[in-house]
Amino acid sequence: MALVAHIDSGKTTLTESILHKSAYLAAPGSVDTGSTTTDFLPAERERGITIQSASIPVKWDKWTFNLIDTPGHADFGMEVESASRVVDGAVVLIDSVEGVEAQTKGVWRQLDRYGVPTRLMFLNKLDRPGASFRSSLVSLLTHRLHPNPVALVLPVASFRTEDYMRAEPGIQGLVDLVKWEIWKWTEDGHSTIQSLPRTVEELKTSGILPANHPMILHLVAARATLLENLSMYSDELMEHLLALPPGPSSYLDVEISAIIPHLRKATLSNDILPVLCGSAMKSIGTELVMNYVGELLASPMDVRLDAESANGPLRLLAWKVSWDKRKGWMTFVRVYSGTLKRQSSVFNVTSGQKEKISKVLLLYAAEAQEVESLPYGSVGVILGLKFTRTGDTLVDARHSSNSLQTSLRGVVPPPAVMSASIIPKSHSDLDPVQEALHALSRTDPSVRVDMQEGQLLVHGLGALHLEIVEGRLRDEWDVNFELGSRRVSYRESMGPGLSSNVNNWTTEVAGKPVTIKILMTMEPLADDEQGDPVWDGNLVLGPSGKPLLSPDAFRDQLDPMANIARGLSSSLSNSPHTSLPLSHMKIHVTEYNLPRDIPTSILAGASSSILRTRIQEAGMGPVLEPFIKLKISLHEDTMGKVVKDLTENGGEVLDLASDTPAMDGDEVVAYSTDGLYIPPEELSPSSAASTSYKFSNDVPRLKRTIHAVAPLSRMLDYSTRLRALSGGHGLFDMLNAGFRQVSEARRLEILREIGRA
Repeated sequence: MALVAHIDSGKTTLTESILHKSAYLAAPGSVDTGSTTTDFLPAERERGITIQSASIPVKWDKWTFNLIDTPGHADFGMEVESASRVVDGAVVLIDSVEGVEAQTKGVWRQLDRYGVPTRLMFLNKLDRPGASFRSSLVSLLTHRLHPNPVALVLPVASFRTEDYMRAEPGIQGLVDLVKWEIWKWTEDGHSTIQSLPRTVEELKTSGILPANHPMILHLVAARATLLENLSMYSDELMEHLLALPPGPSSYLDVEISAIIPHLRKATLSNDILPVLCGSAMKSIGTELVMNYVGELLASPMDVRLDAESANGPLRLLAWKVSWDKRKGWMTFVRVYSGTLKRQSSVFNVTSGQKEKISKVLLLYAAEAQEVESLPYGSVGVILGLKFTRTGDTLVDARHSSNSLQTSLRGVVPPPAVMSASIIPKSHSDLDPVQEALHALSRTDPSVRVDMQEGQLLVHGLGALHLEIVEGRLRDEWDVNFELGSRRVSYRESMGPGLSSNVNNWTTEVAGKPVTIKILMTMEPLADDEQGDPVWDGNLVLGPSGKPLLSPDAFRDQLDPMANIARGLSSSLSNSPHTSLPLSHMKIHVTEYNLPRDIPTSILAGASSSILRTRIQEAGMGPVLEPFIKLKISLHEDTMGKVVKDLTENGGEVLDLASDTPAMDGDEVVAYSTDGLYIPPEELSPSSAASTSYKFSNDVPRLKRTIHAVAPLSRMLDYSTRLRALSGGHGLFDMLNAGFRQVSEARRLEILREIGRA
């Protein structure tokens, strides 16, 4: 189970609350004081952000979860990418003041990409002024995250009616609509549970809530809508409801045992999105999150692949690799079949290498506990593997020959958008720096290292990512170097010229001339065609017309197509015109001819040389620049200056509304609210809409939101610029918007910048 969300939505705080409630911690730590369990790196504690995902086994009631806390910052998207690959369920957090934000949609798409079957929404920070349960629920529909969000609980802002009238912010309790009970929390975080009456009359007179409390009017309607919505996906529940006597109280009599199985089934089939709420900081709602995670989210038994079983042959996926000064290489694995035992041997299907496991650990964030074995479905760490990388499949070495066909799907790193040069302080520092960079790129596959014209370049996902890379090289590997100026990673596309049909390549093998023939077509990517992230935005097709796997993803590394893919990848990584990586090209390998008794590895050199020659003949193509989507929140009186600065720096304003899904660049229509329970605004007394409704001296909205796209190269210092332009009140989010072709004037600027003009 992963906790995923936008930056500062409360993932780490919820993790601490879960660990506290499950009796793992005596008292929860705090992000502000740097005392949390899962943020244990010095850089995480210093900055108050999560940089790497951390895994902790949690025992709760009759369930055991593998809880993974993930980063929210887009610069560390690789960590969410690898965690999304191995979880069967995710809790997605939303800040109830902000609603759905840019990175909320980013992590949602990552969960979609890896087919995470079950999700649960937690609307956090309901204790903050301006928090709104209704607006957060509506934002799920506006941003099209799910057409059917179903509220399983309702928040009680206060048990005193006058606090609602005074618009006091807060959350003191929750009504569980499924189990029909009310939770009350005291100031010190202790909770009591009380069953709610089963008739409307008793509900008003029971004294659990004051008779004039605004929630009493909405509880029956909320439960009725929940059951009716659920019955749309279960004939059995529909018949049960139709058999009830008429009257508003009849739905209150439905027992939990008649609801949970249908709720679980609808969640597993993704027909509904369960929505919970609370405040992680005050530990309000944590118990309900864990109860419903156990009841509703998928277990390994619900999402088994073919040939997966607890007693089957061993099969693991390495979803993360990290380095520890004392323990050495640590490989995080998920057991997809069989049981992993210590001191056993495994065969790496992806690289074709055999490796020996020395120790098996259960990792509680930074604390390790040695165990004898890892059972089916569990997540753990193994020590002793020297060659395994993120996304590799491992099988039992004794059954490696018949397990080749069962390679698991790997993890695709996001494309790098920014680079910086690494300058060793002396010649003797060069080897240690290169070894450290190689080790770092193994722990974080989104870090790419290459040599251009004698200069060592490191590529990352953003400015913060490169800062963390610099810090880790100094702290973890103790190497001496200086970091050059940051530069965004540009791309080149295919040139306009006609390339000759060069298909042959001649070389010498054992002193005899050998001619290799590889037929391929090469053309720019059409507007309606989608590039493959594995090939850095290019579309590479094999003889069958299907997309070609990346070189490392082939199960058999001696496969001729694996070597052809390696050659193509080499040529596409470095243009003969500008030394930039090539992107937005379509290459179709139709046929190849390899003479007998010639090793298949020769195909790598042949495909690389043929493609490079044809790219050279086509001439220099358009230059592509990385763009970002921006969501800027600021006061209305400074909006003019900010928009002017954006347009002067090559930006394009998409929208000036207060809250629209235009961040994606496309016009989208919100999902309908028909058949859903959308609570009234007065249930969140301190929300903006609720306070303006109560107080007639309507204060005009001073906050505005700008949605825009802009070139990343002009936005490297945007935090400082925005602070100056907005008087310190501006906030912004960045999201990768892919690569775009630049104008001729801008192209010459870029070529001068990289020393090619």
